[in-house]
Amino acid sequence: MTTIAQPTDQKAPLSAVDHARAILGLGLPLVGSHLAQFGLHVTDTIMLGWYGVLPLAAGVLGASSFFVIFILGSGFAKAVMPMVAGAQGRGDETQVRRVTRMGLWLSVLFGVICYPVFWWSESLLLILGQKPEVADLAREYLRLIGLGMIPALLVMVLKSYLAALERTQVVLWVTVAAVPLNAALNWALIFGNWGAPEWGVAGSAIATLVVQIVSLIVLCAYAGLLPDLRKYQLFIRFWRPDWQAFVDVFRLGWPIGLTGLAEGGLFQASALMMGWIGTVELAAHGIALEITALTFMVHVGLSNAVTVRTGRLSGAGDVPGVRLGAKVGIAMSVVFAAVTMGLFLAFPVPMITIFIDEAEPQRAVIIATGTALLVCAAIFQFADSMQVMALGLLAGVQDTRVPMWLAGFSYWIIGFPASYTLAFVLGYGAIGLWLGLVVGLAAAAISLMWRFWVRLPKG
Repeated sequence: MTTIAQPTDQKAPLSAVDHARAILGLGLPLVGSHLAQFGLHVTDTIMLGWYGVLPLAAGVLGASSFFVIFILGSGFAKAVMPMVAGAQGRGDETQVRRVTRMGLWLSVLFGVICYPVFWWSESLLLILGQKPEVADLAREYLRLIGLGMIPALLVMVLKSYLAALERTQVVLWVTVAAVPLNAALNWALIFGNWGAPEWGVAGSAIATLVVQIVSLIVLCAYAGLLPDLRKYQLFIRFWRPDWQAFVDVFRLGWPIGLTGLAEGGLFQASALMMGWIGTVELAAHGIALEITALTFMVHVGLSNAVTVRTGRLSGAGDVPGVRLGAKVGIAMSVVFAAVTMGLFLAFPVPMITIFIDEAEPQRAVIIATGTALLVCAAIFQFADSMQVMALGLLAGVQDTRVPMWLAGFSYWIIGFPASYTLAFVLGYGAIGLWLGLVVGLAAAAISLMWRFWVRLPKG
């Protein structure tokens, strides 16, 4: 963990209301951006669900596999956010450029290295026990969407850079604009509408790839051409290496990526285990996971906001500000967790039926299974929100290595065995699998919050 700098000025301390306004000012556009980003995945899931249960199961499996690898590579992009925020807090504009450039470099390198995993994905999925027909369709999806790893990661770096500079509005609007473009491309390429070929699962992957490339072009133009951002000279002599910044971003980013991999891998493992139970259960799992992940995007947006705020305040040496801002951010996340818990318990069926064609023969079974899973999701709302907020706060003070070990232990030494035992040993099936996730997330929330408050300097 980096040492918080000494105060650089004697400004009056911010009140809780000031912190709340600052977090909301940053957080609401980021929340909107994350919701819109997730809306892309929801659109894919809904349209594949309309196309058929088998394509839906393959799409869920393929998208979750892509996400696991993406989240590992996005650690470098996520490292850019607190590093840029801290440099801004110190008034170091040169460092802003250096770390962002090398974040882009690392993202390209990662995208090249990981593509063979997508190419050979069918063999890997069969080894992991997936049904041949699902693995075959998932391979078709992954070979195409894997081409989008580099643009997806570059978009993530630029969003982190712009968010740390408090340019969150453009992050929001670019992502919002991508949603209708993705929906139109899906409508054309999955079903063969408007004279397009009917490509099914492959069409969904191509639509996502096009959206990623368009988003990258727009963000590059904004970051490179906006007059207020030209002083950072982000793309001037971009090809020149900056090995010290490269190493700094790598050191902070790889634990963030592995922490995300530990959590994302747990949910991917849950999808694989659900596939062992049955295709219908896997489809219900995918739907319930889409719903819970959609609400989780609010906590991710708030977590990003507290990362930027904590980075700025710690860079300026304001330890009391870091403490009060953390408490305000946590309180906001708790309130939203209570709201979503009520929604999951009160309205599970209307949420689930959005994803299923009325003519689907197994509709009733999918709804029943998905409803039970949403009850489990309601239980882990508080734990899930607290663990992501803790990670955001720890990233803000650039403490990533110990949190990586705490999260990994919670997810895999506690959560994974609990899921397997409850689902298969004790025979609780899909519900037991999700209750095991609750155990792992609760362990992560407790240990990571402890880490932040114990390690934060007194002041």
